Amino acid sequence: MTIDLRQPALAATAVRKAYGDHVVLDGIDLDIPAGTVFALLGPNGAGKTTMVQLLSTLIRADAGEMRVAGHDVLRDPDAVRAAIGVTGQFSAVDGFLTGEENLRLMADLNHLPRQERRRCVADLLQRFDLVDAAKKPAATYSGGMGRRLDLAMTLVGRPQVIFLDEPTTGLDPRSRRTMWEIIRGLVTDEGVTIFLTTQYLEEADRLADRIAVLHRGKLVAQGTAEELKRQVGGGHVTLRFTDPRGYDRASRTLEVLSRNDETLTLQISSRGDVRSLRALLDRLDRASLAVDEFQVHTPDLDDVFFALTGNPAAEQEPTR
Repeated sequence: MTIDLRQPALAATAVRKAYGDHVVLDGIDLDIPAGTVFALLGPNGAGKTTMVQLLSTLIRADAGEMRVAGHDVLRDPDAVRAAIGVTGQFSAVDGFLTGEENLRLMADLNHLPRQERRRCVADLLQRFDLVDAAKKPAATYSGGMGRRLDLAMTLVGRPQVIFLDEPTTGLDPRSRRTMWEIIRGLVTDEGVTIFLTTQYLEEADRLADRIAVLHRGKLVAQGTAEELKRQVGGGHVTLRFTDPRGYDRASRTLEVLSRNDETLTLQISSRGDVRSLRALLDRLDRASLAVDEFQVHTPDLDDVFFALTGNPAAEQEPTR
């Protein structure tokens, strides 16, 4: 597989998609470098799955231009399909076939020569830790094993770009972390580009080189996880006191964001860096204020998500 790192793996300009009067995507621009993980975040109904369907040629955009692996999605969809793999929210695994038979089927569909087919199936079973279960029906697999098999089947065609549409939904924490290791390995070891949609914010934080937030059909922010966290701010320090007099004096001495008189806690604005924390501790020391508990909160992707999208009621995203 030859990957040209000089051109974007995926690019989109002014992409629009509507169903009747309902605009799902409204002027989407993307530029995703090859050999990276890109995560698209957004509430239910924001348009994430629609964007995957457009880029993977499953549906057509109403307007705009898109290129995947150097190929125009509208003018050369066959070339796009040959360069991509798609693992959706629901597994494409045939439960009646064994894991090995599912992989052989994909090898046949990709017209691999017989020798290469055997080698490819054996390699994927080994890489995805499915050797012991290779002869068992896929219907007997656990959720994590089924997801690993689904992704292994996607790799049979050696795609340059893989779309992972909420790939770890429903998995237990251990299986989710295993999938993260596999996904990151595809990028670092093989230079594959991953387009990831997820509602697990920790997943995006761990995996993505760049993140975009989609809200009501528009991209409301793009950047690295750290850039997005700095953008929304919201860092603070929580101080808890046991002495009501010290609590009252601290509330009058410090710049307080909020207070809880029942628990004797104060929230103080802070960037969370060493300099600002040292300055706060010095002020407490000079004022002889004894703090019983000290907690630092730095912005995370939860803060980013809710700052950019609020907490809207989920809207049903059209699927056509």
